[in-house]
Amino acid sequence: MWKQPDNMQKRGTDLPFEQFIHQIVHDWSKTLASLAFILVPLFYILDYFTMPHDLLPRFAVYRLIGTVIPLMQYFIIKNTKPGRTSYIHGYLVSFFVGGVIAVMTVDLGGFDSNYYAGINLVIIGVNLLLPWEAVHSAINGLMLLVVYVFLNLCTPQDYSATNLISNLFFMSSTVIIAVSINYVRYKLIKQEFHLRAELRIARDALWGEMELAKKIQTSILPENERLGVYQIAALMKPADEVGGDYYDFFEADTRERWFTIGDVSGHGVDSGLIMMMTQTSVLSILNSTPGLKPSKLLGTINAIIRKNITRLKVERYMTIIAGRLDEDSITFAGKHMDIIIIRGADGSVEVMPTEGTWIGITDDIEDYLTDYQIQVNNEDMLLLYTDGATEAKNIDGELYGDVRLIESFTRHRMLPIKDIIQNILKDINLFQEKQDDDISLLVIKKIF
Repeated sequence: MWKQPDNMQKRGTDLPFEQFIHQIVHDWSKTLASLAFILVPLFYILDYFTMPHDLLPRFAVYRLIGTVIPLMQYFIIKNTKPGRTSYIHGYLVSFFVGGVIAVMTVDLGGFDSNYYAGINLVIIGVNLLLPWEAVHSAINGLMLLVVYVFLNLCTPQDYSATNLISNLFFMSSTVIIAVSINYVRYKLIKQEFHLRAELRIARDALWGEMELAKKIQTSILPENERLGVYQIAALMKPADEVGGDYYDFFEADTRERWFTIGDVSGHGVDSGLIMMMTQTSVLSILNSTPGLKPSKLLGTINAIIRKNITRLKVERYMTIIAGRLDEDSITFAGKHMDIIIIRGADGSVEVMPTEGTWIGITDDIEDYLTDYQIQVNNEDMLLLYTDGATEAKNIDGELYGDVRLIESFTRHRMLPIKDIIQNILKDINLFQEKQDDDISLLVIKKIF
């Protein structure tokens, strides 16, 4: 099967087909010329052992001509650009190499010589290497037939008509086979070219949609801000695909202040869609329902998301925490990653596990949800994160883990909180070999 040249691998489908075929004919013509100037002189070794010794000096001249001209062609091809003239090189190699063999048949007995088989090799070699149209194969093959017959007729020698007919029959058959092969191959190359072009268009459209989805996913996330006595900074670094990480913090129409963070299982558009459904549902419910407990909020969200997951016909669930920011405490519910707390008074670290269940796995989860409360004082800070942070792997497959995350949070705790999350992310990036999952970080700090 035809193989696309290396320098065409990336840009071949960006060219019109005519330019594309000119390029590969040009590239393979260089290979053809290389084979000619390497193999033609090597065959002189065969001549030495099989030909009459009185003909060897003459054959050496013939082969020298058949070597020098392809060598010159090689440098011409190398220093010229592809185009319609690239086809000429295939004809020239055929003419000079095939012509040398035809001249040698004259010296070896004309039509009665079996050396015509070398012309068959030229016909096959040229047409198998050059991915040109069948018409070029036909013209090239007939040209060699004419050269062979013409040179032998110009030097009259006795010959057997049977041998002439046999030779011409085999040579013509070789031409027909070469034309047939190139007809099918050229057609396949053209089909492959157009298929590659269609795939490239489809790929670009798909990646464009994926990039748009990622842009939407990140653009709807809130920027760093202050909510009452709390200062909040957050970021999300998506992996290559659209993911399901989610966080939000806002002041609802009811004047209550909330934060949420979660992660939809899996990756792809469906996970991103569930994430956005969750965000929309949270905002809608909290803006219209004052005094809601976090556990009640998650129970209501679960009922909505569960129905949507069923309609999407996908197997997805979501880990999530929802928390209400009150003056002296934070009330939260849900099942997600642990909450890391640094106390402002002495820098001590506390780890608050999250208990409950995920949303989206069953119709009713309210019996499995409990509201927990964290007392917060001035300068206390909370770090919330998704599993992309702790499950980042280094080159040895070792996880970043909770311990390293706590150490990083502690080491950078004196910085402004927007710098804290940037430095934690930097530490994770320095550790991991490759990012396989979205990473989200959220720091909440009580400032007075």
